[in-house]
Amino acid sequence: MGNERGISPGSVLVAFVAGAAVGAAVALLFAPATGEETREYLGQRAREGRDRASDAARQGRDILNRQRDQISNAFDRVRERAGAPPRPEGQDA
Repeated sequence: MGNERGISPGSVLVAFVAGAAVGAAVALLFAPATGEETREYLGQRAREGRDRASDAARQGRDILNRQRDQISNAFDRVRERAGAPPRPEGQDA
């Protein structure tokens, strides 16, 4: 495709690199914050994300524990109705 118009692969590569350099320069000139401010912002957002993930994990553990207790209680009720002796506390089936 490039050879049909007389454009060499080297000139395409040079144009690409030049475009990337111009794009990077424009991005730096129009960046809304300094590097230090950006790093601080990203660090704060990472801490917030970590805290949210920790809270979600805690809530998930709480839900699982409640579900486990409900299932255990349901099995105990079924055993009682069936006449089987209840299992001792702290012993899993």
